Amino acid sequence: MNISIASKETSVSADTIRYYERIGLIPPIGRNENGVRNFTDEDLRWIIFSRQMRGAGLSIESLIEYLELFRIGDKTISARVDLLKDQESELQARIDVMQAALDRLRYKIDNYDSHIVPNEKKLRDFK
Repeated sequence: MNISIASKETSVSADTIRYYERIGLIPPIGRNENGVRNFTDEDLRWIIFSRQMRGAGLSIESLIEYLELFRIGDKTISARVDLLKDQESELQARIDVMQAALDRLRYKIDNYDSHIVPNEKKLRDFK
């Protein structure tokens, strides 16, 4: 199948698929006699796997490292789990920062008249 069909099958844009191939998140895609990418079911599984790992919060760099460990084999399973745990910790830290920002914004909204308006009146226009 061509990249257009692979894109529809995986819900991943053709540009993203090309990028994943270029940086090694998916194996090199075979090509037909005209040089057009010819995707197999295995290629689709790699695209979906990479997209799911990205969707789970793994950075490109971490996913590349994960795949390097995967290629080494089962003796790296604990290292792969450790990498995922590190990514989990980083993601939780980002969530905590975002939650704190959301809490501050909600406070400002809930207390707009008593908190924001008086402070705005103390500001001078900067035109």
